[in-house]
Amino acid sequence: MNIPHVVATAGSSDPAQPLVVLLHGRGSNEREIIGLAEHLPTGPAYAAVRAPIAEGGGYAWFQNRGIGRPVEESLRETMAWFRSWLDAAAAAGRPVVLVGFSGGAAFAGGLLLSDPQRFAGAAILYGTLPFDAGVPLSVARLAGVPVFVAQGERDRIIPADLLRRTWDYLLTDSAAPAYARRDPGGHGITGETLAELGGWIRERLAFLARSRANGGTDVKAVWTGMREESLPLRVGHRPQVSWTIPQEQRSDNAPRELQDKLLSRISTLAGVSTRQSAISVPGATGLMLGPAPSATPDGFLVPSVGEFAHQHPAHDGSLHVALPSVLAAEAVAKGWAVAHPLAGVRLARGMVLVYGPRDDSELEAVAAIVQTSHYYATLQV
Repeated sequence: MNIPHVVATAGSSDPAQPLVVLLHGRGSNEREIIGLAEHLPTGPAYAAVRAPIAEGGGYAWFQNRGIGRPVEESLRETMAWFRSWLDAAAAAGRPVVLVGFSGGAAFAGGLLLSDPQRFAGAAILYGTLPFDAGVPLSVARLAGVPVFVAQGERDRIIPADLLRRTWDYLLTDSAAPAYARRDPGGHGITGETLAELGGWIRERLAFLARSRANGGTDVKAVWTGMREESLPLRVGHRPQVSWTIPQEQRSDNAPRELQDKLLSRISTLAGVSTRQSAISVPGATGLMLGPAPSATPDGFLVPSVGEFAHQHPAHDGSLHVALPSVLAAEAVAKGWAVAHPLAGVRLARGMVLVYGPRDDSELEAVAAIVQTSHYYATLQV
């Protein structure tokens, strides 16, 4: 694709600062969408790249399906064109956050799914992922990459089935820490969404800055307490989990006797004390070790009190735990957990909600997950 890159910029001109890339849809342009930068955090650099829609590539994937060249070929060529600009604008190691609106959301999703580790996060605003366009959509594909999702309940521009598939994948099987909101309106960015997006970007970039300053990395990534070397597959469908905060399990809950049995077991782990969670809802039991050093917070939900896990009240019965990122991804991929919406944004990168056990066999697996979280935390105190 031999098309020049037309770019509008705002914010910082320092190439060491994080870069937020704004991607517009059909009917808009780079000059319009760069205006969002006025409502987003100061500090990062902002760039908006003109989409080559008129030339047959295009960010408006959902509108171009079946028109002209094969969708997969068109999207692949346009992504390569975009990456040639991005690789020059953002050297390796510079955090890049994608923000795509409408058709730009599909393009942002394609870029993210094609190379998740290239990006520090992405916002998919009032749009869809590029399904059936050749990008990988495997389970746990976006593990560890925070995503902001916003949709309008009365959106008549994006097909409803694509909105639903996008929502379901990002909030479950993708393993992305997905912060989501639904607006009562249609196909347009609301002031409330823009304010929350700004807060999400600010907190994500602050988390990355702390991690770089602290040198925070996963210390250990081995399951402990397992009869086998790896986590088994969980049988059956995933339970329903709230997409709002507080995050809770809402179906297929653990029987009360198994909840009690599990808590009795995990509360006897070495050095653990129990009391009301410092972060969860009333009635949640926190599992505490000593306060964690500020330089290594990833093994804890609340480093200041050493809370590495908690069990929710009886009406719920699930748990939140902090795991090494690679094990958190495996727990999601094998059906035992779902990422917390603020993992890697405000909370530990590997924070997941673990479903409550339905029988004694599942209790063994859930207890081993908590034991692994405990082991991970003890390496950091």
